[in-house]
Amino acid sequence: MRKQILPVAACLLPALAAAQQRYNIVYIMTDDHTAQMLSAYDTRNVKTPNLDRIAADGVKFTRSFVANSLSGPSRACMLTGKHSHKNGFTNNEHGIFDGSQQTMPKLLQKAGYQTSIIGKWHLHSTPTGFDHWDVLPGQGDYYNPDFINEKGRYRVQGYLTNIVTDKAIKWLDEQRDKSKPFALFVHHKACHRNWLPELKYLHEYEDTTFPLPANFYDNYEGRQAAGATTMEVGKDLILDYDCKIYDPNRTRRINQGYMNMIGRLDSKDRAVYDFFHDSLTVDFYRQNLSGRALTEYKFQRYMRDYAKVLKSLDDNVGRLLDHLKEQGLLDNTLVVYTSDQGFYMGEHGWFDKRFMYEESFSTPLLMRLPKGFKTRGDINQMVQNIDYAPTFLELAGTPIPPDIQGVSLLPLLKGEKPKKWRKSLYYHFYEYPAEHSVKRHYGVRTERYKLIHFYNDIDSWELYDLKEDPQEMNNLYGKPGTERLTRNLKKELLRLQEQYDDSIRFRRQ
Repeated sequence: MRKQILPVAACLLPALAAAQQRYNIVYIMTDDHTAQMLSAYDTRNVKTPNLDRIAADGVKFTRSFVANSLSGPSRACMLTGKHSHKNGFTNNEHGIFDGSQQTMPKLLQKAGYQTSIIGKWHLHSTPTGFDHWDVLPGQGDYYNPDFINEKGRYRVQGYLTNIVTDKAIKWLDEQRDKSKPFALFVHHKACHRNWLPELKYLHEYEDTTFPLPANFYDNYEGRQAAGATTMEVGKDLILDYDCKIYDPNRTRRINQGYMNMIGRLDSKDRAVYDFFHDSLTVDFYRQNLSGRALTEYKFQRYMRDYAKVLKSLDDNVGRLLDHLKEQGLLDNTLVVYTSDQGFYMGEHGWFDKRFMYEESFSTPLLMRLPKGFKTRGDINQMVQNIDYAPTFLELAGTPIPPDIQGVSLLPLLKGEKPKKWRKSLYYHFYEYPAEHSVKRHYGVRTERYKLIHFYNDIDSWELYDLKEDPQEMNNLYGKPGTERLTRNLKKELLRLQEQYDDSIRFRRQ
């Protein structure tokens, strides 16, 4: 593609001027951040002014999806541009990402880019394809977190979301080779369970009562797999671990995993933390809640803590955007914001993700475009996280290998309307038996319909009309009048399984 040459101030070094002639990439990925909690998409619950800046100055993808709604697999899809069965990392429980394989960062390196990843990795292997890496062990900790780099493991004092941004800014200013274009991957732990806020935001949203989703009290009629899960707000959110409510008499042991997390605070910060939550505990036991009242109490605590964690995240996205602008980098940089998948904020009575239902199958995707790209507003074509790798490669002016399964989004960013853009998406979830008991399943989504097959220890199909039933409450599979639609969707599902070379396929009857 034609490379953009921007005027460079006379005070800049020649090496920096050379780097400015090629587009940089800043890729910000969060964990479990869902469109319902991003005000560029949905204004009901929170305001995210800094994230909204990305959409206002660029584009918002309204039909953005993942290939496998789970943290590690989603990251592997992003890095390789391939579905889980092709990159080999299908689930968090037993997977180790094969770092020797072809990845987008490695290809960017070959194209002359300097690459860095900071924050959450979660692929159970040493990062490859990065000139610089400074990542979290496992899920990481919100308070005084540990990091791992080439020198080993070490601890940093502070709040994780701030620290990840500090490290990204330091790399931009002090550690990179400014004669080269760069690709910086900023991966946050936020908004992952168990939603531990920055201490200055402990009191935020405490006066907010969040509305219950319309299907909060879903009874899962006609959806066998949905009824078998263990991620209901009422039944499965843990009172101390998730809601931070302790036994006031200290007669019951507090969840040890949770105690390890808050035990990282120093004595001064721990006193602030405990003072706030002790008051919540006293009030909770005074109310003597049960039944639906207890379930809805848990929902409000969940929503408030999630929103508090998100507030720090939004602050830090703004801080990074401001720094890019101050350093003269913003006009020549593609800034991408997304999450590893969506999340349930009480829809179907749930928290967590994994299902092919819309709330977790979809994910936010915002892009602030470099100078010279005129496209603004909503992009409505269906896109998937396997598309990020070819997009970055084409932007860098390097060939896209034929084995990459995603497609470049660059034509959409240029305002083009490709006639042969995809009309359907493929999804495959593998992690069962495992946490939350979501059955293995694959499926196809078209513009209007969705067909899902749950398999392994179950053989159950679900069919939804997303126009008439956007909340996916009415399973149409096997209903009179849907026979032709079902045949066509199964045909398309098999076509996609063959196209992507997935060996786990249904057998046509």
